[in-house]
Amino acid sequence: MTDTAVPTQSYAELPWIRNARFDTGFIFGLLALSCITALVILVEPSLFYPILVIDLWFLGYHHVISTFTRICFDKESFQEHRFLMVGLLPIVIVATLGVVWIAGLWVVVTIYFYWQWYHYTRQSWGISRAYRGKDREASYEDGWLDQAIFYAVPVFGILSRSAEQHPTFIGMELWSFPVPPLLANLSGYVAMGLLIYWLIARVRATAEGRLAIVHTMYMMTHFAIFYLAYIATSDITLGWLMINIWHNAQYILFVWMYNNKRFSGGVDPDAKFLSYISQSGRLWLYLLTCVAITGVVYWGVLRTIDWLFFAGLSATIVLYQIVNFHHYMVDSKIWKLRKPKMQKTLDLEG
Repeated sequence: MTDTAVPTQSYAELPWIRNARFDTGFIFGLLALSCITALVILVEPSLFYPILVIDLWFLGYHHVISTFTRICFDKESFQEHRFLMVGLLPIVIVATLGVVWIAGLWVVVTIYFYWQWYHYTRQSWGISRAYRGKDREASYEDGWLDQAIFYAVPVFGILSRSAEQHPTFIGMELWSFPVPPLLANLSGYVAMGLLIYWLIARVRATAEGRLAIVHTMYMMTHFAIFYLAYIATSDITLGWLMINIWHNAQYILFVWMYNNKRFSGGVDPDAKFLSYISQSGRLWLYLLTCVAITGVVYWGVLRTIDWLFFAGLSATIVLYQIVNFHHYMVDSKIWKLRKPKMQKTLDLEG
């Protein structure tokens, strides 16, 4: 009898989107950072606002600035995304100020609450597609079932939060969709059923030697963070902070990795600065650059506008949400993995 050997891969040879060290930190390290932060706040609630400030200045604002390294740090990117830079922003400014003028600040807060949930979910979906594209020989679900499994926990989470009818969010007035608790509970049972099916399918794929190991690890953390942030955590603001840290850090690292792959051949004469700070071993310089720009944009420009034209916290919130809403729209255009250029840069199969 001849034994049939099942091909195996060493840990370092798994289909990472960058390498074992980077991806392990990206997948598990960021989840751990979010969970540890939440535990610290639960033990010492007075640390919430200091931690929130740190998150905003070193992750939140920073991750928005990272977007601009994709669309305007070099001539080619700026020409490709010119409208997103000079045309879209004025539209977002006028629309946001119009909503506040007509309906009030609570509308902007409510839009942000639901839009950030969708934005976080879509970013995670894109990253999951990147991991899936690195291991096309593995066993996956396809079509509507694939999407239903992925969105099951996030949808359960936002329906549960809506059913709870929290009156405030980050200390500001919030309106929530009037979701019946029964509907939220029903979505939970659906999510549980889909997750059980997914786990059984992963066991079957393992038996067949076709388990997408890295993709499975990422999916587990995706389910975990949305469950912890929207369902397991009773405090709506603490739950938001958890997933906000995870999302922001994800984005910063993914953008740097994309730029690093884009300029893998070395410093590009047509994009000297961006290609220089995107080389391997210079992540620290990329982060430092974004932090410096964050200081100029958020502390300088926005604070000056706030001082000249508005007064108080409400105006600052509106200004920050203008930047966030613009960022959400830009991201929806520049990170589509079905584009051949994106697939080539990230070394993904179509």
